[in-house]
Amino acid sequence: MKQASIVLAAAAFVALFGVSASAQTIVDEWASVKPEAAPALKPAPVNSKMTALLVMDLVKQSCNDTRRPRCVAELPKVKALIATAKAKGVTVIWTLPPGPKPEDFLPEVAPPAGYDYVIAPVDKFYKTDLEKTLKDKGIDTVIMVGTAAHGAGLYTASEAALRGFKVVVPVDGITSENLYAEQATVWTLANAPTVSQNVTLTRMDMITYQ
Repeated sequence: MKQASIVLAAAAFVALFGVSASAQTIVDEWASVKPEAAPALKPAPVNSKMTALLVMDLVKQSCNDTRRPRCVAELPKVKALIATAKAKGVTVIWTLPPGPKPEDFLPEVAPPAGYDYVIAPVDKFYKTDLEKTLKDKGIDTVIMVGTAAHGAGLYTASEAALRGFKVVVPVDGITSENLYAEQATVWTLANAPTVSQNVTLTRMDMITYQ
């Protein structure tokens, strides 16, 4: 009788709350998840005087053919983006993760000698003066490129958006070890509450300067 009562109580709970006794976790259902449609990429016109380009963690330890070949493949585009941004008067800011030294910057995308770069983990606002630097310059828009997409790309873009900056993320400029990490990052930036309202997903060749 006691066992029958427990079964009846469980059935009543399921009926009342709509919870299956065999409900699975996302880990159990991992292989059955289908990706949503890709977000639309949008043109990104920016005001040069009120925009900064953040070049994140492009050092030999993280951007190399062994660890992140996709990062290496994008370096020519990033180099061209930096050159164009400089020519248009955009502020360019470089970052380093803890550990690597200035000499570890990849030469084709390295800052000028003596440049005062930002050192921080995945969130480049964490315990740094980055927000103050941007606001002191009257900057309200930040373009972000670098690696890894699921590290510095995701966390710095999210934090910038939450701090009220308009964030431009060229999806061909944030790379990871694999496509899944990049896809997860792009999906999150396109859909995260509050964050997505301040993020424009684009390509490097869709950024224009006014």
